[in-house]
Amino acid sequence: MSAGFQVAYRAGCVLGFTLAAAGILNLVVLIAVYNNWYVEDFEDLSPLYDRVAGYGLGGSTMALFGRVGGGIFTKCADVGADLVGKVEENMAEDSPYNPATIADNVGDNVGDVAGMGSDLFGSFAESTCAALVVAATSGSFYFHPAAIYYPIMISALSLVACLCVTVLAAYLPDKFDSLEGVQRTLKDQLVYSTVILIPVLYFAAQLCLPARLVGLAGDDGFSFRAPYQAWLCTVFGLVSGLIVGLYTEYYTSHSYGPTRELAHSCETGAATNIIYGLALGNLSTVVPISCLALTTLASYLLLGVFGVALAALGMLSNLSLGLAIDCYGPVSDNAGGIAEMCDMGENTRRRTDALDAAGNTTAAIGKGFAIGSACLVAIALYGAFLTRSSDPNLAYPIRSVNVIDPLVLSGLLIGAMLPYWFSALCMKSVG
Repeated sequence: MSAGFQVAYRAGCVLGFTLAAAGILNLVVLIAVYNNWYVEDFEDLSPLYDRVAGYGLGGSTMALFGRVGGGIFTKCADVGADLVGKVEENMAEDSPYNPATIADNVGDNVGDVAGMGSDLFGSFAESTCAALVVAATSGSFYFHPAAIYYPIMISALSLVACLCVTVLAAYLPDKFDSLEGVQRTLKDQLVYSTVILIPVLYFAAQLCLPARLVGLAGDDGFSFRAPYQAWLCTVFGLVSGLIVGLYTEYYTSHSYGPTRELAHSCETGAATNIIYGLALGNLSTVVPISCLALTTLASYLLLGVFGVALAALGMLSNLSLGLAIDCYGPVSDNAGGIAEMCDMGENTRRRTDALDAAGNTTAAIGKGFAIGSACLVAIALYGAFLTRSSDPNLAYPIRSVNVIDPLVLSGLLIGAMLPYWFSALCMKSVG
């Protein structure tokens, strides 16, 4: 079981570190290329970073296809294999006589690996681009042009720190001979990385930022801020991400009360199961939303929209580890399927099932990170848009946004309806 865990976790590390490193490299190369195309006056870098913002939009476009298309594929394959095999033909899970098992195994990769990877990459690219767009409009970076790379430096130094943390799970000789041991090891990765990243993020702020930050907090344009306040914004996001991750695990792991209570409700039939399940899902949003609201408020008071973008980057600073933990699950799941199809025996299947069970719980942590960071990124992007679009030098600047304006109010209502419409279409596709 120990050897199986290390193989699966190292496979996850390949995805996590490759994706995070490639995202940083592509962005730096893009800035270098655009620098020659769009910068005519080095006193104003705004046109350059307006174009760089397209990098984040491209990441989100790919995430839409990877997450939604991959998600529909994997759920169709999973439900189809279970309906035909287990329900209609009374076959075992992953029976070699059920060809849909192959589609199920492929679906795990398409949905959980490609889908989650593209989703978190989209959040990473957008939060970095939002911070760069806002920073480019500030006078703080006129005498320190290299400081504008601070958002990228956060991700780069975090990558090195997470690589050090990974050694604890993937390469040190240890024995993971139980489900609890595997779950604890995976969860410890997030806790250790959070502790180590706090001083690393402080070093990044002191290394990159000038002693005085101007025009980033509020509308006056003359508020002075220090580098440690940028560090605080990233720490707020980092700690919020850990809380969201641990709280997600609390609501999805069979080791804790909420899931056991839901399982107990099945004894009285499907109706109570559905009622308890919906109630559990709604209740699980309270703490994450509260964390995100407090993080947004504190970051905005410290450094305005730039602070919110930094909080999103802080939440995604251990992105590589989050992806490694998430990718670990499908690898363990597929190993169990292959073991069953190859008739490798009950002992092998019991080990792979234990590894897979740990992966199912920790995969929920990755989803918590993805959704929480997306919320912060959306706020940061909106703030970056308002910061640029209200520039008085533009042909048609936006003076203010009034929620009572009938057009804005109508847009809010339609926007609130869209997720339900979107979800209904996705569920009908699987059906």
